[in-house]
Amino acid sequence: MALRNDQWDWGGAMRLLHWAIALGVIGLLAVGWWMGDLPNGPRKIEIYKLHKSVGLTVLALMTLRIALRLAHRRRPTPPAMPAWQQRAADASHLAMYLLLLAMPLSGWLYNSASNFPLKWFELFRVPALSGRDETLKAISGAVHEYAAIALAALVCLHVAAALKHHFVDRDGVLRSMLPFASARPADPSPRTPDPPAPATPQEPSP
Repeated sequence: MALRNDQWDWGGAMRLLHWAIALGVIGLLAVGWWMGDLPNGPRKIEIYKLHKSVGLTVLALMTLRIALRLAHRRRPTPPAMPAWQQRAADASHLAMYLLLLAMPLSGWLYNSASNFPLKWFELFRVPALSGRDETLKAISGAVHEYAAIALAALVCLHVAAALKHHFVDRDGVLRSMLPFASARPADPSPRTPDPPAPATPQEPSP
């Protein structure tokens, strides 16, 4: 697996970031909707700490992913993909990137406005983005909640589109991002066109 993107596949760095972020986001969404109903106690506090640490990790990984995306060429889209699908894919990816930044940032801001301490996996203290502020707490809490709902919907759409590319279009889009898979054909070299057939001599007309 190449480290950098090429005309067939996403590079190893982008694949690693993609699946690490995907696992983190799925875990955050699942735990986020479940942990709010837990009874107050030490177990709930520990789960919230883990949720915050994973959220900060996703934020760091997203920052790195955006930097790599800007630094390296993207994998070309399939030639048969309609222009409207390309525009829809670009729009959904942009929305997903924005939500993947907004969700952890709003959670961090909510924690800061609530005046709660924040440590990354208990290894070091993370600075607050603000002091105690009830208005900011309410706004950031609402942004965090609605961003999670929108992100969950986009993730479902993303998975459905990937499955369509794989099973219906069969264009290698999913394989280009799967670990240890490749969309590269067996013979990726361009096909040499057959030489044109010699022209049949015409008999002169009388």
